[in-house]
Order: sequence, then structure tokens, then C-alpha cells
Amino acid sequence: MGARPAAQEERTRFAIMTKRIRAKYKIDRRMGENIWGRAKSPVNSRPYGPGEHGQRRKGKLSDFGIQLRAKQKLKGYYGNITEKQFRRYYKEADRMRGDTGENLIGLLERRLDAVVYRAKWVPTVFAARQFVNHGHVLVNGRKVNIPSYLVKPGDVIEVRERSREIPMVIEAMQSGERDTPEYIQVDGFKATYVRVPTLDEVPYPVTMEPNLVVEFYSR
Repeated sequence: MGARPAAQEERTRFAIMTKRIRAKYKIDRRMGENIWGRAKSPVNSRPYGPGEHGQRRKGKLSDFGIQLRAKQKLKGYYGNITEKQFRRYYKEADRMRGDTGENLIGLLERRLDAVVYRAKWVPTVFAARQFVNHGHVLVNGRKVNIPSYLVKPGDVIEVRERSREIPMVIEAMQSGERDTPEYIQVDGFKATYVRVPTLDEVPYPVTMEPNLVVEFYSR
């Protein structure tokens, strides 16, 4: 008797959360792009900014404005990452060997919530964050509830058995809206993180320009 109310409570919590995150899609209108490639994105039918002045003609962006926009788009794509966190990723990427922009993308794609999203266990990056927070995910057999946890090549990520009947999970897995990238091997409720991807391997629906993000923080 105790398990059924708990499962129902979890479904209700995710239903409320899904309604709340719809407001996050205003970033699509602010950017003027469908950055997650979703069929229900407001920019599909209203390709201009929010508010009464959204349709005003915008002037040409400065170099700084172009760089800022690139940073906002990339940061916004990964959901509720704070500016402090995002800057920390840039600093870490800059310390690593190789191209800083590529390193930045690699770090972002190693986030546990990003992997959960890529595995198609949830419909959005916002849902992925909540899904991890609520303790539904195991990494190498151990529960991890930190969305920013960085997985490593070879790590096995899976949905906890008791969480596999959540309607949101079932619907997301059956959705044809996204494909799973090759750097993550998915077998049902289990996924293996094969390798850290390069920029051209990440299935962004829009063009991301991490080189401009690097220029923004290098000023």
C-alpha cells in the first residue's frame, strides 16, 4: 500500500515540474532560435522576442554582443546552469590541453543530467536535472543525485528499477523527436558513456559557437 502513493506522488511532482519548465522556453524567443529543436517551441510560431516590444527591429550586434549571445545560447541549452558554474567550466576548459572551445563542449556533455537527456530517458534538459536530483539515476551501480556530476568514458549510467515505470520516462523513450548520439551507447534503461565528444558529434539543433564563448571570457 505504501509504494503506490509514493509512485503517484512522484508522477504528480514531475507533472508539476513539466508545467513549470515550459516558461523556460522563453529563451527560444529571446535567441530567435529553437535551440532544443522541439516541435512545441514557441519560436516555431512566434519567431521574435517576448513582451510588447518583441517585434521591434534589432540593430546590428557589436562583437561583444555576438559573443554574449553565443554564451547565453550555449549556457541556456544546458538548463539551469548558473553563470558562476558556467564560468568555472570555461576556466577548467582553458586549463586543459587542446582547444578550449572543444574542451568546454566536452565538459558540458559529461554532465550527468546531459547524459540522461542524451539517453532519451527524459524529454528536456530541465527534466533531466530534476530526474537526477530526485535520485532516479545510478552511475556504476551507485546512486548519484548531483546533476553536475561529470561522468567518464566507460561509466555505466542507468535508471533505477523503481523509476522505470514513470510515465514521463516511458513517453520520452518512445519519442522520435531526438536521436541518441554515437558517443553514448544506450540499451533500454542502461547507457555506457563511450567517449567525450567533439563539437561536430554533439547533436545540437542549432549552431553553437564555443569559440565565441572563449572570446567572451578572454576579453
